[in-house]
Amino acid sequence: MNLYDVIHRRRDVRAEFTGAPIPDGVLDRVLTAAHAAPSVGLSQPWDFVLVRDPDVRRAFHDHVRSERDAFAATLTGDAAGRFARIKIDGVLESTVSVVVTYDAERGGPAVLGRHAIADAGLYSVCLAIQNLWLAATAEGLGVGWVSFYREPHLRDLLGIPAGIRPVAWLCVGPVTHLETVPDLERHGWRHRRPLDAAVHHDRW
Repeated sequence: MNLYDVIHRRRDVRAEFTGAPIPDGVLDRVLTAAHAAPSVGLSQPWDFVLVRDPDVRRAFHDHVRSERDAFAATLTGDAAGRFARIKIDGVLESTVSVVVTYDAERGGPAVLGRHAIADAGLYSVCLAIQNLWLAATAEGLGVGWVSFYREPHLRDLLGIPAGIRPVAWLCVGPVTHLETVPDLERHGWRHRRPLDAAVHHDRW
């Protein structure tokens, strides 16, 4: 696949994980691609925690399920019905989980390029995540970003040091297929904005 094919093929995977092993060398290539991301001041403020322990993953899944229930309780009517049909994670089904973290002190105390934009380091971590996601897609793997969790819970679960922020729990592994239409569109939760609605010229 060329780069544009990978970009448009990429999906947030939930139900399609097979649990099969990741071929030798593939995860290293994917993580190497993530680690090659640009970062403010060359700070590389990310770390990657590989979670394979089934007990840890089950504990996280229980937490995710409770947060899903809390969100579902805020919905009514059609929105509640649509959300009930949406699977929100593949924590137990995927081959491995990759937790990506952000260290705001990395490269300090003076991080070149961050003096005026405090979140530039966090943006760098998101670029690493995107690199990981695109590389995984190019390798035929699926990735699912789990966002139904509380950061303090995840920090405690994985023993992440104080001051290090967990940014993403990513489910990674072989999949049966990648959906042509993203899940949230297929289930009628949201529809994509056309490009011309997002482009402005010279001023907002």
